[in-house]
Amino acid sequence: MLTGKQKRFLRSQAHHLDPIFQVGKGGVNDHLITHIEEALEVRELIKVSVLNNCLEDSDDIAEQLSSRSGAELVQRIGKTIVLYKESKENKKIELP
Repeated sequence: MLTGKQKRFLRSQAHHLDPIFQVGKGGVNDHLITHIEEALEVRELIKVSVLNNCLEDSDDIAEQLSSRSGAELVQRIGKTIVLYKESKENKKIELP
C-alpha cells in the first residue's frame, strides 16, 4: 500500500512517460496482463491508455489491471492509468 507522499512522488516520475500499452475493444485479457507484468519488472512504473472504442469503464479497467498484475494503482486521469510495482531484480525507483 502506497502512502500519499509516495503516490505524489510516483506521479511526478510518471509525468514525462508515454503510455506503452493500450486497452481497446478486447478489454483486459491474460495476454495483456502478462505483458504488463513483464514491463513492470523492467520499468517499475508504466502508463496504460484506454482507447475510445473500449466498452468498459476506465475505472473498472484500472482496478482489473492493478489487481490481476499485482501492481499498485498510482493514478487514473481520464483514460490514462499509471501503475507501479517494485521490481525484484531491476530496482530503480527509491520511494520516499
